[in-house]
Amino acid sequence: MGGVFGRHDANKRSSHGSNLEAKMVESMRQRASHGTSVKSFNTIIMKFPRIDEGLRKCKTIFEQFDEDSNGEIDKGELKNCFHKLELSFTEEEISDLFEACDVNEDMGMKFNEFIVFLCLVYLLNDQAASEAKTKMGLGNIESTFETLVDAFVFLDKNKDGYVSKDEMITAINESIPGERSSGRIAMKRFEEMDWDKNGMVTFKEFLFAFTRWVGIGENEDEDE
Repeated sequence: MGGVFGRHDANKRSSHGSNLEAKMVESMRQRASHGTSVKSFNTIIMKFPRIDEGLRKCKTIFEQFDEDSNGEIDKGELKNCFHKLELSFTEEEISDLFEACDVNEDMGMKFNEFIVFLCLVYLLNDQAASEAKTKMGLGNIESTFETLVDAFVFLDKNKDGYVSKDEMITAINESIPGERSSGRIAMKRFEEMDWDKNGMVTFKEFLFAFTRWVGIGENEDEDE
């Protein structure tokens, strides 16, 4: 998966990080091959309240990982929790996951970044991720994550694991046919998702945009 980091930042990311990104794209392609129950962008909007409620349930898991209760999870805290839960992830895999979700590169995952982290763990199909899903209690919010996957698959018309500008316009036009402002709406939504401005939206970028759409921002703890 291209991630929220632009191609110009590729040299900063490890080859292992790139492997993680590629794995996520492949996972989305596999999901797309099974189709989606979402029929329009309006369907996604209608689900915002339920998705918001589901994502906020992740707060308990976040607080477990945030050992010093400073509103952020650093790499050390993430490693400690993985060891306590006896999850068989390597140091490298934990670092890759952390770096993939620490978008601001400030060495700390805020709540919205942690939601993306959980969703990525949920999507990975290898044995370690399956183990993590069980021990972290992700089964309780499985339907929320599945709804997010479904929504992305709806937007990804050519099933290549990314959403392009044209695909976003098509999705919005399907939702509000004949509406003059549909192109403008599509462009606004796309710009909100295309974090690295490379013209292609990955599932991770979509997740970050989605947390903002349902009202979960970076400063979640400060707003409470």
